[in-house]
Amino acid sequence: MYTITEINIYPVKSLRGMTVDNWPIDTFGLYLDRRWMLIDEQNRFLTQRQEARMALVDVTLSNEGLQLDVTGMDSCQVPLQPQTSERVEVRVWNDQVSAQLVDPAIDEWFSRFLKRRCRLVFMPGDTTRLIDQDFKISQHDQVGFADGFPFLLISEASLNDLNERLMQKGETAVPMHRFRPNLVISGCSPYEEDGWNTVHIGGTRFHVVKPCSRCIIPTINRDTAEKGNEPVRTLMEYRKRYNKIYFGQNLVHDCQPGSRITTGDKLTIIKQI
Repeated sequence: MYTITEINIYPVKSLRGMTVDNWPIDTFGLYLDRRWMLIDEQNRFLTQRQEARMALVDVTLSNEGLQLDVTGMDSCQVPLQPQTSERVEVRVWNDQVSAQLVDPAIDEWFSRFLKRRCRLVFMPGDTTRLIDQDFKISQHDQVGFADGFPFLLISEASLNDLNERLMQKGETAVPMHRFRPNLVISGCSPYEEDGWNTVHIGGTRFHVVKPCSRCIIPTINRDTAEKGNEPVRTLMEYRKRYNKIYFGQNLVHDCQPGSRITTGDKLTIIKQI
C-alpha cells in the first residue's frame, strides 16, 4: 500500500519549507507553494545556487501571513497579499512573467541578510507561467515560481537506498529536506516511482511527467549553509543519465475546486510507464 507520509510547501522559493498535515491544492499546485521569490537587481530569480544562506531562513504561517526567522535578525512578516500594486517583469530560468512587488521594508530585510540588493516578489493569480510544453498534459498546466513543475514526489525507499550507499562509503546520511519534495511516499521499493505514469492521491489525479534533475542544492547543509560534495557525488555513480543526475519525479495535476491532500492519503497507480 502506497501512502503519503509528508506534505511540504515552500512559500518563498529556496527558503526553508513547511511541513503540513492537510493542505488545499489550487491551479499552481499546493496552495502558497513557491508564490514568492527573491530577485536581483536585474530582476532575475535568486536561489541557494547563488546564495546558500537562503537555506537558513525559516518560514512559518502567522496571523499576519508568512513569518520569516533567521538567527541574528528580527522576524519579518510577509502579508499574503502584497501592500503594493506595482508590477515588474521577472525572469525564472527561460520564462519571463509578471510579478507583484511586496514591500520595500521586506526588500531591505532580505538585502541586509544577504548583503546584496534584492527584492521580494509575489506571483498574483492572474499571472500564468506554463510548464515546459514538451511535458504538458493539458494546455492549462501551469506552475508558480518552482523551477519547472508544480509537484515533486520522492519515496522514502529511494532516500533510504541513497543513504545506505552513503553510509557504506563512510559518509553521513542526508535528510529528505535536502531534496525539497512536496510529497513523500511510503510503501514502495527504491525508485519505483520512476515507472509511474498516472496516479491518484486523495481526490486528485496526478501525472508523473519528468524525472527531476538535480543541481547543487542537495549538497547544502541548511543548518550551516555550507556546501559539500554529497549526496550528489554518490548519485552520480548510479543515477546519472545523459549528463544529468535524477532523483525524484515531477508531477502535474488535474485541479478540481476544493481539492486537498492529507498525510495518510493512499496513492493508487492508474497507469505505469
